[in-house]
Amino acid sequence: MHLIMTDIATGEAHRPGRIEVVCGSMFSGKTEELIRRMRRAMFARQQVEIFKPAIDTRYSDQDVVSHDRHSIQSTPVDTSAQILLLATGIDVVGIDEAQFFDDGIIDVCNTLANRGIRVIVAGLDMDFKGIPFGPIPALCAIADDVTKVHAICVKCGNLAYVSHRTVNESKRVLLGETQQYEPLCRECYKKSTEDNI
Repeated sequence: MHLIMTDIATGEAHRPGRIEVVCGSMFSGKTEELIRRMRRAMFARQQVEIFKPAIDTRYSDQDVVSHDRHSIQSTPVDTSAQILLLATGIDVVGIDEAQFFDDGIIDVCNTLANRGIRVIVAGLDMDFKGIPFGPIPALCAIADDVTKVHAICVKCGNLAYVSHRTVNESKRVLLGETQQYEPLCRECYKKSTEDNI
């Protein structure tokens, strides 16, 4: 009994795995929130590892970098299966830009959480057409906690709903910054798409 109480007091008796999803439009602070949570875990002396899709080279080939240039070291991977192989002996796994991963990322996150690992996932919940993006909806469904963050609409100042693409490009994946996208609320997005019809 004494041993159990001591372990509980130090918080090390059992660290249950969990999945946390941070989602929203571009410029809403998803990556910033991921970095904040990972840094807190590092400060608590937990073993952490951050992964990102290898195709995301916008600000850095290696690091996860937010739009306001905060960064944290990461490991770029080509497939979600690589995350399982590289997450040995880790307490907290961070995954950025999860919308770009294959659907296997759902099983990967579940497997990690079932091993007692805290998994923090950040990603776009919708593409530029307002369509749910990749594995993010399924990750929200299996998550223990979902945080939806919002950018501010550049047209009216209300909470943004979607990442509106400002360049004429129809392919779904277009890695971009402020030159290619702007956050818009539902009403302003509706007006912008009607104007382009």
